[in-house]
Amino acid sequence: MRRPFRTITTVLAVTLLGVLCLRQTGGSALHTLDHVGESVNAVIVRAGTSTLAAELVERVGGEITHTLSIIDSVAAELSESQIARLSDPRIRSLFVDRGVTVTAASSNGGGGGSGGKRGATRSNSVPSTAYPGLIGAHHLHKEGITGDGVIVAVLDTGLWWYSGMVNGGVVTRVYDAILDIEDDLVFETSGMVQIEGPDGSGHGTHVAGIVVNRETSKKTAPANGVAPGARLIVVKAFDDQGEATYADVIRGLDWLVTNRDRLGVDVLNLSFSATPQSHYWDDPMNQAVMAAWEAGIVVVASAGNGGPDPMTIGVPGNLPYVITVGAMSDSVTPDNGGDDFLTSFSASGPTVEGFVKPELVAPGGHVVAPMNPNAQIAELHWEFHDTASYFTMSGTSQAAAVVTGAAALLLQSDPTLSPDAVKCRLMAAARPAIRADGSLAYSVFQQGAGMVDAYRAVHSTQASCANRGLDIQLDLAGVEHYGGRANRLADGTYYLRGLEGDGYLWSDGYLWSDGFLWSDGYLWSDGFAWNDGYLWSDGFAWNDAQSSGYLWSDAFTWADGYLWSDGFLAANLESASTSINSWVEQE
Repeated sequence: MRRPFRTITTVLAVTLLGVLCLRQTGGSALHTLDHVGESVNAVIVRAGTSTLAAELVERVGGEITHTLSIIDSVAAELSESQIARLSDPRIRSLFVDRGVTVTAASSNGGGGGSGGKRGATRSNSVPSTAYPGLIGAHHLHKEGITGDGVIVAVLDTGLWWYSGMVNGGVVTRVYDAILDIEDDLVFETSGMVQIEGPDGSGHGTHVAGIVVNRETSKKTAPANGVAPGARLIVVKAFDDQGEATYADVIRGLDWLVTNRDRLGVDVLNLSFSATPQSHYWDDPMNQAVMAAWEAGIVVVASAGNGGPDPMTIGVPGNLPYVITVGAMSDSVTPDNGGDDFLTSFSASGPTVEGFVKPELVAPGGHVVAPMNPNAQIAELHWEFHDTASYFTMSGTSQAAAVVTGAAALLLQSDPTLSPDAVKCRLMAAARPAIRADGSLAYSVFQQGAGMVDAYRAVHSTQASCANRGLDIQLDLAGVEHYGGRANRLADGTYYLRGLEGDGYLWSDGYLWSDGFLWSDGYLWSDGFAWNDGYLWSDGFAWNDAQSSGYLWSDAFTWADGYLWSDGFLAANLESASTSINSWVEQE
């Protein structure tokens, strides 16, 4: 029998001078803030409903910028004195509206302004892509499984309307979450399809192209994308400089969930990663992503490019529910999967709450997909563009897009599958990297269940092997929150009780196996309700020496020295690193 976590509502009061943390229990009111200045802050205010949150903000003279009904919140601009007057027992939390940036230039990435044309030879032929073949998608295409009838949403920097990728009605709807404008009108200009607000960054186009690109090359059959038959919904939440706010991203998620039935959204790709600053259930972006999963949308998130150290999984990939994806690389032999290896930048688990992440890894090195040669990323890294229409890029963003395509193929084959069932079959079909003696080449915290295999997943009948013991409705309601099976020895080695392996160890790379049966039916994907003030669930003994339950430490230290203790979060959130896909060198 599960025992519920004893809920403590944590209220974050954010100022430019730092963060003051207040506890609200029962019906007690917020305390008065100290160290108040008069700088204006962009914050996310959560109450019982978004309407109530708006009323409370307007009462103190704040300016509302976003209505975020999906998390019962509004985003607003408030001075410190207005924040101090916002005291009301109905306010559940107050978060800084954190900034998100799309990409960072590498230290040797080249200059801008060239459009990728410096000394390069222009390619007039369509390049081939290896990743559909590496995950078995090409075999499914030949069987008629192309993602037909499945709607995939990509929340990113928008889309370059390259005719070779979007012909045939691939794109069904466009929503600009920055301007709060929906546009389903497409018109022709000089033979090219155009819309308002194209992708000036390039990241969103690259990610979307991995999923739905219908273009073919002489080597690729039948198409360059993983799910070329799927249709695409574009949500632009990042501007042409690759910048966004939590509020813009959450508004995009709100639009997708609100219109889910009208739009028919099946799968959502989130190729960005933010530094965790709280438990997974307290982060407002995570709350919105959980709502999407509960609404029946399969959410695929990148693990982040902050690896290889443990506990580097970012938001929203640290959510136990979603499918989180790390990246493997191809040794610059894209047609040979035998020498592939896990990239050093791919973020690793466990999460703070003890969950194994990522669940899967996928091709994320030297990934070829469309990108406008005049896009910001192409300008900064011109040497990786063919100067025509394709760009080569590495990252967990690209790996997540590969798995998004695999999920679309799976849903065409069986449209009745729930998000939990899709996650289960993808995990069950994955192929972990193993040594010659059959032992794991990489820790479960690095590779999860292994490399995605779309063909095996579509032909799988595996059921009930993911998100067991978790109740997302209770989680969203704040009644219960969950922890996983991960533990740590005194020497710092991370391990899982009941699963033999090497703990947290890196290796040089090994052949990917044809399949590996995890012990005890994927026990590591289970969850347990937290209780007794963040103690691990009673009655579950990690080992004889720690039978009373394990805490990572007396007070877990977040990134940059921020301390979690006694239900409070103390952090300067504005200094936290946040990125949709920080540039990484090609491995």
